[in-house]
Amino acid sequence: MQKMKPTVLILCTGNSCRSHLAEGILRAASGDTLNVQSAGSMPAGYVHPLAIQVMKEIAVDISTHHSKHMNDFLRQPVETVITVCGNADQVCPVFPGQANRHHWGFCDPAKAEGTDEEKRAVFRKVRDEIKMVFEAYADGRRDQAKAAQSA
Repeated sequence: MQKMKPTVLILCTGNSCRSHLAEGILRAASGDTLNVQSAGSMPAGYVHPLAIQVMKEIAVDISTHHSKHMNDFLRQPVETVITVCGNADQVCPVFPGQANRHHWGFCDPAKAEGTDEEKRAVFRKVRDEIKMVFEAYADGRRDQAKAAQSA
């Protein structure tokens, strides 16, 4: 019998930028070992075009992602919840089967001001910060799985 992949749910308020950047990066970094999802406490209803653009620059396609509400996940087992903004951390419910919860806050690139290039630079900076944290998380999960197999 094949074991279900643990679900990691990444939450933000609007589910339009940071949570999608993190979902795409963690999905790419973890390969086929995790079911990575994202959602928001007040979904914006779209994925920010600059988020899609800066992810393409690192060969991660999030153009098919869509904004979802965190309540959509209340009836399914969620092993780990990761909040990437303070508002989502404050309103986050406990999900069925939840074993872990992390809060790693990042600046909201959607609030960037200036020219298109200046805004894109902010999106790149936040993307790179998220990439560093979530790739390290994926490495840790892989190490944990290897240790469990050899025990």
